[in-house]
Amino acid sequence: MFDAPIETLRVDTYRIPTERPEQDGTLRWDATEMVVVRIGAGAREGLGYSYTSARPAAMLIEDKLAPIVQGSSPFNTGAIWARMNDSVRNLGRPGLAMMAIAAVDQALWDLKARLLQLPLPRLWGQLRDSVPVYGSGGFINQTDPELIEQVRGWVELELSAIKIKIGNHRRESLRRAELVRDHAANATLMVDLNGACGPRDALGMAGELAELGVAWMEEPVSSDDLGGMAWLRDRVPGDLALAAGEYGWGVDYFERMLRSSAVDVLQADATRCGYTGFLQAATLCEAANVPISAHCAPAVHAPICTAVPQLLHLEHFHDHVRLESMLFDSGTVLRRGELWPDPQQPGHGLAFRDADAERFRL
Repeated sequence: MFDAPIETLRVDTYRIPTERPEQDGTLRWDATEMVVVRIGAGAREGLGYSYTSARPAAMLIEDKLAPIVQGSSPFNTGAIWARMNDSVRNLGRPGLAMMAIAAVDQALWDLKARLLQLPLPRLWGQLRDSVPVYGSGGFINQTDPELIEQVRGWVELELSAIKIKIGNHRRESLRRAELVRDHAANATLMVDLNGACGPRDALGMAGELAELGVAWMEEPVSSDDLGGMAWLRDRVPGDLALAAGEYGWGVDYFERMLRSSAVDVLQADATRCGYTGFLQAATLCEAANVPISAHCAPAVHAPICTAVPQLLHLEHFHDHVRLESMLFDSGTVLRRGELWPDPQQPGHGLAFRDADAERFRL
């Protein structure tokens, strides 16, 4: 079994409508596309997925990545990672290409662990049994009753923190933050601007948000503007943490963000940088003594979050929680505000429900 090369690589694409149109500070959407990768060797199969433009990602996987993966040893995840990254040099590595690589990389790690009959946390070196999560949603186009209902649901789940979307409309953003504060019990308040402001506008809002008890300000300016983020971080109230990094495609991106002192908390997303990239980001955070927070896709991130140092928490994002509950079986359970991966299931413990997903196939 251990000597068996990778024999199969299957790619499927899906488009899942949201419950209603959703909006953050810079974007509006009504569906989530997903590319699902399954890789087989030695009578075992590994699973990975990413949220991206599914058909182009699938084409890239089939044309560029599958020839690298098939025939390789499933235990050579590092070598396959390097070759996949090299193969997209002329296509442009950040963005679509990296999200395709991320889905394959997840499946490779899952396959390796399943061949060894080990849960992924044990393969990586488990540090904790469970992972604290925070509620995330609060879309800008939600009505006040819808927002209050969502916040109360997170409070009932005993989540210790709650994050909502806000934009560059200062008065409305402050009003919504205050509304959430009044219904969030003792949960920590967080806001995500998705890069909606310039540095000076964000600074003006930061002080008022801190007065309302907000403790986390995510991407107040574009995460590409590291100078602007660093300028802002030097000036916001000391009890307001700045966070960014969800668009990190690889170790060089995370290194630049940390070196520029742009964030108090680094975010990373294994659907964009793969498990390998997430582990690299966590190593950099440990060296820099900066906390790391996992962005979205909680079922994907729960196993790796049990195994990295400097972990702060994991985002329990409404869209992805809904999608994962619709299309995946998982041994991970939410209890007392934390996700607990099944310590007995090999790999990441996820199984894709093809029959339930068929109606969403592209």
